[in-house]
Amino acid sequence: MHSDAIHARVKYIPAYLCTCFLRLSNRMIRGGSFLLIKILPSVFVLSVIVFLIKCSFERLKAVITAVDKKVPNGILEEQGKRSLDLLRTMSNPNKHLFDLACKIMEVWHWFSSLPGGSTQGTCEEANKEENKEKNRYPNILPYDHSRVILTQMDGVPCSDYINASYIDGYTDKNKFIAAQGPKQDTAADFWRMIWEQKSATIVMLTNLKERKEDKCYQYWPDQGCWTYGNVRVAVEDFTVLVDYTIRKFCVQYQASDGTKTPRLVTQLHFTSWPDFGVPFSPIGMLKFLKKVKQVNPSYAGPIVVHCSAGVGRTGTFIVIDGMIDMMYAEKKVDVFGFVSRIREQRSQLIQTDLQYSFIYQALLEYFLYGDTELDVSSLEGHLDKLHNTSAPLDRVGLEEEFKKLTNMRIMKENMRMGNLPANMKKNRVLQIIPYDFNRVILSMKRGQEFTDYINASFIDGYRQKDYFIATQGPLVHTVDDFWRMVWEWKCHSIVMLTELQERDQDKCFQYWPTEDLVTYGDFTVEMKGDTLCDTFSLRDLLLTYGPEKQTRLVRHFHFHGWPEIGIPAEGKGMIDIIAAVQKQQQQSGNHPIAVHCSAGAGRTGTFIALSNILERVKAEGLLDVFQTVKSLRMQRPHMVQTVEQYDFCYRVVQDFVDIFSDYANFK
Repeated sequence: MHSDAIHARVKYIPAYLCTCFLRLSNRMIRGGSFLLIKILPSVFVLSVIVFLIKCSFERLKAVITAVDKKVPNGILEEQGKRSLDLLRTMSNPNKHLFDLACKIMEVWHWFSSLPGGSTQGTCEEANKEENKEKNRYPNILPYDHSRVILTQMDGVPCSDYINASYIDGYTDKNKFIAAQGPKQDTAADFWRMIWEQKSATIVMLTNLKERKEDKCYQYWPDQGCWTYGNVRVAVEDFTVLVDYTIRKFCVQYQASDGTKTPRLVTQLHFTSWPDFGVPFSPIGMLKFLKKVKQVNPSYAGPIVVHCSAGVGRTGTFIVIDGMIDMMYAEKKVDVFGFVSRIREQRSQLIQTDLQYSFIYQALLEYFLYGDTELDVSSLEGHLDKLHNTSAPLDRVGLEEEFKKLTNMRIMKENMRMGNLPANMKKNRVLQIIPYDFNRVILSMKRGQEFTDYINASFIDGYRQKDYFIATQGPLVHTVDDFWRMVWEWKCHSIVMLTELQERDQDKCFQYWPTEDLVTYGDFTVEMKGDTLCDTFSLRDLLLTYGPEKQTRLVRHFHFHGWPEIGIPAEGKGMIDIIAAVQKQQQQSGNHPIAVHCSAGAGRTGTFIALSNILERVKAEGLLDVFQTVKSLRMQRPHMVQTVEQYDFCYRVVQDFVDIFSDYANFK
């Protein structure tokens, strides 16, 4: 039996839900035109919610299993109570916040109660002998009444068949086509479907291979053009981002009676859905969904959505889209009802309880924060609103916006390695410890236990996963590990954002020579050049690994003028150092950038946030300071530590826009 995902990272779901409800306790935001209402739930209610979500999942699942055995056909009697009324939740926050928590706790019960598919649906066409090989999985077949029917080709029996089904949106009939990932021998049918259905957008939710298994045939050329049956597909452009890739194709049908007018088809390929799991956070998926909505033209045919089987991840995407539309229209969501309805069109849409719970996570994320993305042209007005203290009821002030970030729960249970007694002394600040799931792992020294630990976290960039390494300033007894990390992870750039001493306190051990060379463990560091720029020092260091006599040039960017408490006097220096680091990265191969201040959180997080924000501004003319910082804080605690640093992110972007006042320069 096929399962289109989902068992890893289950341990992170309770922690994430706890975080959601802690945010919910501070403020709830409706997307778009929804109201912003301050709620102040009691400490008791909050405590109960956190306790329930964090501690009761396994016990609840056991209860659910027992209840399922008592309910005929697994159908509950109170199906009508599964929708979440958002306005009601807002009107009586203390009571309904608890209700909302309990409803999300019931997700597993609801999922097991869903109807599997249409009781009247038949799959006669899919089961024909000529069509069996066209199906990727023998148990996931389109119904006859909702299948996509291709134009019959002369002399080719059953050439009207493809494993794809029409799926309704919230209100739009046949808004989507849910399809399996094309096989090599069905790629031509897939493109014929795109052409005949006048589809302009393809949403791909699987990688070509996962766990060494083929999940989808690459049905597009990497470059140039290729012909699939009668359809010619030419690559026009592609953009690689951290969570998804956008490819644009010029598609042309070559018929015997003449070539048809070419069309533009955009494929949006979400690449961050892990094997046997769900995305760690719904932030990337919500951003991806917004891009799909922006890209798809109003005149186009159905949006084609596929994963491998065309049911699990495909269904998850379709349901999130439908429920956000419902949230706007009716101020409530009914996931159970919507899934039940679309399963009448294609069976098994949403395959696992984790996919089902991820839908609620995504909706809660959207409900709490809405759309915080800005066009650069509206940045100045947004900043005026953030800093306007004369009209508090009409604004989301800077302090309020930042407070939502500080209310994010720090997942201390996921800091096991950093809190081991053998590793505690390697941490400069005991409150800032890397999470286990993205910590930088060193090679273990032979016969020496715990030598794989360093206080450092991989952080995503704008275009690449793990593009940064956020770390603390080395201690005298961790400097060997620091250089070992730089060597093993092929870092060619180090960004330092602290002075060695600040306010008469040691903030970082000097890990480079003042002149000549110095040895740390197996590594020798030699000074090759030291240049003072306007706001930073630029040092060229030759790193030599002794046992193998191998060398590497590492460029050290040391930013001056950023006090431990406060922010730099102006933003231009930060713009300059970010540009210099990016230039070095392009020349050295885009390996991870090691970034540190003293503890590796406040100034480090601000630098990484600005690097990602400015790169997006240059590429898209868009920014989202709130979600950028929120994403960093999910990867390492206390990233962007103060409201002044948060405000500095906005101000540097404004400085950048002012410097490059010609909008075309960076869009």
